[in-house]
Amino acid sequence: MEIKISGVTRNYGATPALRGIDLDIRSGELMALLGPSGSGKTTLLRVIAGLEAADRGNVLFGGQDATSLPVQKRNVGFVFQHYALFRHLSVFDNIAYGLRCRPRSLRPSAKDIRGRVLKLLELVQLEGLEKRFPTQLSGGQRQRVALARALAVEPDVLLLDEPFGALDAKVRKDLRRWLREIHERTGQTTIFVTHDQDEAIELADRVAILNKGLLEQVGTPDEVYDDPETAFVMSFIGETAKIKAEVHEGAVWVNGGKVPISPPDTLTGDVELYIRPWDLRPVGLDEPAHLEGIIRSSRRVGNVRRAQVSLDDNNAVEIDLPLWSTIEIGAPVNLAVTRARFFEK
Repeated sequence: MEIKISGVTRNYGATPALRGIDLDIRSGELMALLGPSGSGKTTLLRVIAGLEAADRGNVLFGGQDATSLPVQKRNVGFVFQHYALFRHLSVFDNIAYGLRCRPRSLRPSAKDIRGRVLKLLELVQLEGLEKRFPTQLSGGQRQRVALARALAVEPDVLLLDEPFGALDAKVRKDLRRWLREIHERTGQTTIFVTHDQDEAIELADRVAILNKGLLEQVGTPDEVYDDPETAFVMSFIGETAKIKAEVHEGAVWVNGGKVPISPPDTLTGDVELYIRPWDLRPVGLDEPAHLEGIIRSSRRVGNVRRAQVSLDDNNAVEIDLPLWSTIEIGAPVNLAVTRARFFEK
């Protein structure tokens, strides 16, 4: 099911939550709505679901205008962060609930319902647990039940609002891989909300990044990570240092030193230079350097050691070093800039 969002605006009193959002979601795509708290991502998901009405704009499902359709007629499956399972119902009855609530003319037979529920239990890897109650399950198992319940009604679109937000880090990571596998098996058009950039990058086919009700960028994980279109996206996705610089006569200057990076022809004056930790390379103290600083701290990040380097009172950067590096806090360090990005102030 293809979804087209056109000019969607939503206000809460005088506070804008969505400001003219245009977004196309392809059929069978796994799309992440990513952004910080208050960016509008959950509001957009609820507008798509029909749980909230847009003040302006349209939502189209498969080319048909669904803007005025209530949630019951949109045929969407919704998975909430806190599961929203019925505690008094067994796993089986929770999953079967949506099927049993259909009008009699559309309701499957008890035999068909049982067959579908057992098939879904196999899909979400909970075979044999159909008689348990939600309180007898782990958080990860409850979320699997919630997903199975959403899939039971065979929705055209699957919507997930921070589906792993209430789980610990290890369970979240396991469920990410599992959800990706489920998506590849079902081919369901899926939209999920997250504020976790790693989750979005790992799971999604494409990522829509929102900020203060505006759509900053839409692209594949590689596109939003490697080719950010705005300063916000550059800062929000991945580790980034921002330092003040000046473009003068086609050259970039930082603290009076010239950095060998070519700025855009249209850029001049004060700028902000955005640098990833791996775009800086330490060089010998007797070698030509683009930046000079003092090591202030270090910590392990995965298979590298990340050190914070103060350039002056207003600027600091982080660099990645091998784990075996000997780092002395307070020691001077010279840095060569291998890549940077510019955004006009």
